[in-house]
Amino acid sequence: MRAVLASVAVVGCAAAATAVAGLLKVKDIVNDFNETPALAHADVLLPSPGKPETLLLIGSDHRASAGTDYREAETDTMMLVRIDDSSSTINLLSIPRDLKVELHGGTYKLNAAYSLGGPNLLIETLKTQVFPGLEVNHILDVNFRGFSDLIDAIGCVYTDVDHRYYNQSQPAPSPDNYSSVDIQPGYQKLCGDNQADTGALAFVRFRHTDTDIVRNARQQDFIRWAKDGYSTGQLVSQEGTLLKIFGANVQTDHFLHTTDGLIDLFDLVVNADKLSLKQIPFPAILQNCPSGGQTPCFVTATPEAMAAAYRSFVTPTQASAQPAKKSGRHTTKSPTRGLTADTADARNQVLSLGKLSFPGYYPKLIPSGTAEWNPEYCSNQTGNCDDPAEPAAAYIGSYPRSYEIHGQHGGVYPSYRLTVVLNSGLGEYYGIQGTAWLHPPILNSPSSIETVAGKQLMIYKNGAHISLVAWRTATGSYWVSNTLADAIGNSQMIGIAASLTRAP
Repeated sequence: MRAVLASVAVVGCAAAATAVAGLLKVKDIVNDFNETPALAHADVLLPSPGKPETLLLIGSDHRASAGTDYREAETDTMMLVRIDDSSSTINLLSIPRDLKVELHGGTYKLNAAYSLGGPNLLIETLKTQVFPGLEVNHILDVNFRGFSDLIDAIGCVYTDVDHRYYNQSQPAPSPDNYSSVDIQPGYQKLCGDNQADTGALAFVRFRHTDTDIVRNARQQDFIRWAKDGYSTGQLVSQEGTLLKIFGANVQTDHFLHTTDGLIDLFDLVVNADKLSLKQIPFPAILQNCPSGGQTPCFVTATPEAMAAAYRSFVTPTQASAQPAKKSGRHTTKSPTRGLTADTADARNQVLSLGKLSFPGYYPKLIPSGTAEWNPEYCSNQTGNCDDPAEPAAAYIGSYPRSYEIHGQHGGVYPSYRLTVVLNSGLGEYYGIQGTAWLHPPILNSPSSIETVAGKQLMIYKNGAHISLVAWRTATGSYWVSNTLADAIGNSQMIGIAASLTRAP
């Protein structure tokens, strides 16, 4: 089964929106979208012009050429996107593919709804068993080739890879018959599928050693990195190519095959172009999985928790009354609550990389252990972060990792990555990145800049959670990346970054 990240639909819509120069142009876009048939019987409702819209984005193995035949199709990615001109954010809410639901008198995982009854059964199931009151305005189904081609067309995406992803697929019934993947940790450019198991598709599809929740967070983070890395102007320069790919590989509801439906959505997308993305977590309850085999357990959630998540999703985010603090003039003491001193391990990791061409820094603090966390640096020497089902040789040079990043304009920048595991079974890792690249795309738009313990820290938020804290010197950029699901608290993230110390 091929999982597909539906996020590229946002990229395609953004490119299409900026291309609207009149009715004739919209008709051209309709013609592009008509390369594939509309999704049959999709229960969507077009809102009044200017009103908020909810998009259901699907990543599936359904070939666009199959038209309305969904019998063999499964949806690995299901994501709701809320676009509201009165909100300061575009809200994202992923629904776990393994969510336990009742279909046709039996118990299934949610991703089976598409193959059993197409988009209408999927929407009906979401409305009756997951989010009562849900109103879907548009549905977009992105297939395997569409993802790959669109990511390549925009010039690939700089991705903050949290840990080593490695698996060499074995034939079924082996428990290792997941798709192959071979990606090293660290900030790097990932392209679509042209790099096979080292590309973006392999990264967003991965579900070998983590949970459905972490996988959803990975996909949402990838959307954020793609959106932050490319301006609308850059997308417009590729509009012809993007729209052709979009039309050939993305199936949409019938409204997006009309000029009125396109204009209404495009108006919203144009106005929302400058908004940040806000990830709303799904309140999943993970079940204990049986040993052996690759079939994951059901995911469940209480009706009350799902209702609360949906309310957060549809509620507009109010812009802050106060402008973000960016002066950096106020110095605060570094927070230490929930942190433990761990100087030796971090310093030894940087020293083990040998002589770097730019200064190496390491944090002197690490999150304190909890009932769920046992934080420790991933190490090649101990193999503590290796997958025991894979050869140890696959992890040589990964923990820690010294490498080069190839920049946007031909530059090559020496870099390193330290990886800390909190809970490998839950897929929770965070990273410390150093690079001689002073202005990588990931550092383009900080939420705020604060001086803490004498360091001017750039703070990046994903909703209410800090996803990254960075610090820049004259010769390098350094940052602490939160786990994919932002499991580390805000004050802890700031404290770790503020403790960055130069290695001898």
